[in-house]
Amino acid sequence: MKRMTFFLLTAACSFAASAAWAADVEVKEAWARPTVQGQQATGAFMTLVSKGGAALVGVASPVAGIAEIHEMRLEGGVMKMRPLPRLELEAGKPRVLGPGSYHVMLMDLKRPLVKGETVPMTLKLEAGGKPETLEIKAEVRDPAMPAAGHHHH
Repeated sequence: MKRMTFFLLTAACSFAASAAWAADVEVKEAWARPTVQGQQATGAFMTLVSKGGAALVGVASPVAGIAEIHEMRLEGGVMKMRPLPRLELEAGKPRVLGPGSYHVMLMDLKRPLVKGETVPMTLKLEAGGKPETLEIKAEVRDPAMPAAGHHHH
């Protein structure tokens, strides 16, 4: 019985280690804009770095009824925003999600987001065809405020 337990624990640990390694995505400087009473949407921003290459394929947060990956770009002199089904993360190349570019839209907010609090988010990733999730926390702050220096792996 002890041998079987040891084998199962070893197999479980090996699987967990390989699953965590597959996407190998680091999230830096995650933050979200504060909102005012009645505001139903806001943006969340961060820098993603994947050592081996991956894709961000979804986002979820308990503070929002809807969370989506969005892109903003200038088309014919007009700034347009659209949801994306996935955002590729090239190996070793930082992908900045920032104001006026790629970002996470938190919509159908359940309450106002107040400066100083943190917003939990689940990033849905895909690496090598395998789905993974990464739990992060984004600090609610104004864009001009310096980042607190929190990094999530």
